Amino acid sequence: MNKTHEEVSNYYGTELQNTDDLKTNACCTLTSPPKQIAEALSQISDEVISKYYGCGLTIPSAIEGLKILDLGSGAGRDCFIASKLVGENGSVIGVDMTEEQLAVANNNIEYHRDKFGYKTANVTFIKGNIENLGELNLEPGSFDVIISNCVLNLANDKLRVLKDAYNLLKPGGEMYFSDVYSNRRIPMDLQNNSILWGECLSGALYWNDFLIFAKQAGFTDPRVIDDKPVTVNNKELEDLLGNLEFYSVTYRLWKIDGLETDCEDYGQAVAYKGGIPENEIAFELDNHHYFEKGKIESVCGNTYNMLHETRLRKYFAFYGTFDTHYGIYKGCGGNIPYRSSKGATEEDCGC
Repeated sequence: MNKTHEEVSNYYGTELQNTDDLKTNACCTLTSPPKQIAEALSQISDEVISKYYGCGLTIPSAIEGLKILDLGSGAGRDCFIASKLVGENGSVIGVDMTEEQLAVANNNIEYHRDKFGYKTANVTFIKGNIENLGELNLEPGSFDVIISNCVLNLANDKLRVLKDAYNLLKPGGEMYFSDVYSNRRIPMDLQNNSILWGECLSGALYWNDFLIFAKQAGFTDPRVIDDKPVTVNNKELEDLLGNLEFYSVTYRLWKIDGLETDCEDYGQAVAYKGGIPENEIAFELDNHHYFEKGKIESVCGNTYNMLHETRLRKYFAFYGTFDTHYGIYKGCGGNIPYRSSKGATEEDCGC
C-alpha cells in the first residue's frame, strides 16, 4: 500500500473505533431509509452498526436474486442489508483493505445468516484495494449492481476505480453509490491533510471532475438520486477548509451502450406498471424522474434506455421508437448536485 492507503487503513482500523470517534459529520447518512432498508437495518448487529461510516443510501430497488459487489465494504453494514434484500438466491461480495473492519464483517456472517433464516450465507468478504480490483479474481461482466458508500473519495486513482467497476458490471448493470463532492477543486495542501482525507473531505472530487471521470469510464449519463449539503461541524477544520462547500450525493451510473451525452427527444414515453414491492405506488429513477403507476410519461432517449435495457424493463410499458429525432429533450434536469439542491428548471437540461 502507498502512504495514503496506509493512512486510510490506519484511520478506519485503529483511530476510529465507532461512529462517535468521527471528527466531522461528513461520514453520516442524512437521508431517512425507506421501509425495506429500515426493516433490514433493524436486523443488523449492533457491532456492525457501530462501525458504519457511510454518507448515503446505496442500495437500489428491485434487487432480489441479484449479484452485488460493495466497494469499500468496511464492517459490512451495507453488505448485510443487501444480503437481506437480494434474498437467499442472491449474493453479495464486499471488498475492503482494512483488517480490523474485515474482522468485524467476517465475525458477523453467521449471525446474519441465522437472523435472515438462510441455510447458507450469501455474503463473502475479500481483502483488497478498490484501486486494484483487477487483482482480486473477480469475473468481468458478472455483477448486476455495484454499490459503495463514501469510499471513492478515499481512493487516489478514482478514474481507475470507475473504469474497473464498469468492466465488472453486466450489460445493463449499474453502479449505485454515495460519496462526498466539493464545489471546487481542493488545494494540494488540504489533500495532504490525513485527518481531512480520512474524514472524506479533502479527497472529495469537484463534481464536474467526477462527471468527466464517470463519462471517461463509460458511464455516459450519470444521474443524481439524492444530494444534501454536508456541514463539517468542526470549527478548526472549517477554518482550514475556508470557502469549500461539500455535498453528499447518491448517483446511479448505468452500463448501457448507446446512451447519448445529452437528453435527446425521440417522441417516446413509458408507464410504470408496478410490481416492485417497495415501489408499488410509484418508481423514482432519479431526482428528476418520478413515475406514478399507470401514468404515461414522456421521456428522453437515455431515460427510455435506462428502463428498457436494464432489470427494470419488466416493470414498464414502452411507447415509441428511435426512428425519428425531434431535437434536444427539454424535460430533464441537471445532474450537478447544487442545481438539484436549489431546484432545477428546464433551462438546466443537461442530464
